[in-house]
Amino acid sequence: MLIRSIEKFLRQTGMPATKFGRLATHDPRFVLDLRNGRIPRQGTEEKVTSFMLGYEGSANVG
Repeated sequence: MLIRSIEKFLRQTGMPATKFGRLATHDPRFVLDLRNGRIPRQGTEEKVTSFMLGYEGSANVG
């Protein structure tokens, strides 16, 4: 489930939900809306997953 992956990502990175939404989807309310039952389109879900994988990958470099 996407929201579970996002919540785990937020805990691991310490990133606020609004910042995540802005960076991943250009929508600061994205995570709040998911928490309230919003169902994202498949393309949005893929974009968010790609953002998380890329962010974690860049955090581990160095």
